[in-house]
Amino acid sequence: MLAETIFRIQNDQDFEKAALRVFQYQYVNCGIYQRFCNLLGITKSSVKNSRNIPFLPIEFFKREKIVTSSSNIQQIFTSSGTTGSITSKHYVTNLNIYESSFRKGFQYFYGNIKDYTILALLPSYLDREGSSLVYMADKLIKESQQPKSGFYLDQTEKLVAMLKQLTKQGEKVLLIGVSFALLDLIENYDIQLNDDTIIMETGGMKGRRKEMIRGQLHEILKKGFGVPKIHSEYGMTELLSQAYSKADGIFYCPPWMKVSTRDTEDALTLLPVNKTGGVNIIDLANINSCSFIATQDLGKTHDNGSFEILGRFDHSDIRGCNLMVL
Repeated sequence: MLAETIFRIQNDQDFEKAALRVFQYQYVNCGIYQRFCNLLGITKSSVKNSRNIPFLPIEFFKREKIVTSSSNIQQIFTSSGTTGSITSKHYVTNLNIYESSFRKGFQYFYGNIKDYTILALLPSYLDREGSSLVYMADKLIKESQQPKSGFYLDQTEKLVAMLKQLTKQGEKVLLIGVSFALLDLIENYDIQLNDDTIIMETGGMKGRRKEMIRGQLHEILKKGFGVPKIHSEYGMTELLSQAYSKADGIFYCPPWMKVSTRDTEDALTLLPVNKTGGVNIIDLANINSCSFIATQDLGKTHDNGSFEILGRFDHSDIRGCNLMVL
């Protein structure tokens, strides 16, 4: 099975072979993606390496049902959005692949989930249905098998007491939270933790606060929590994999995921490392939707495969979408 091959990737050669196989599969079986490729003059036979693979503008997840598999839909993940806005929908036909991806991804970067007490502070996500982040957090909380792991919506005092208790006991703790909720926490409580506590922000102010650059956010959070570094999770509705940063906003991908950057004026031109451009993502866990996505993020990559997110496009729509306006 193709999914099993993806999670056995060990090196760049394995990734290249798997990426080409997934492209061929999705070109044949995903009508929207095939049409997009054809309009660019790219066919199944013309792609000889992963750098030739077209990246579908992420905006299509708002307009189309992006599916490759003919299997029944098991879950529809939706993005957050303002009232009246069109949200992205990710139609998932195999939740086992998503669960394998986030489980193996977490283990790849952080080890055994059972070693952690997971405290989730995700109010903006718990307020709505269809959040892939809440789905992941819920599963990881349960798999940690720690009785104090859980969601702490509207239980701020209980959360603070739990953090202090677990810190005093020397337990390994992962506090994962949306940025504005973490800022609210340190502004209202005196919290000083130890190095065993991982503070992981998932980004975004969700309209609750003014957006700020990640470096500024991390400095405030480090001081407020008394920790030497802030971790970050990079994921989105349209992906079934996550990249993680353990410090300084430098993200690393699991072996089945890769990031590149493209010219903001010419979407088909990939940029060299250390050049800022639009972020393209290959997420091979997206076998049954589309694995090749041009996001609306701006960033740059580094020689070792890591990357940074530097901002967002000024305009809401990526130009490539105009190719398929009916």
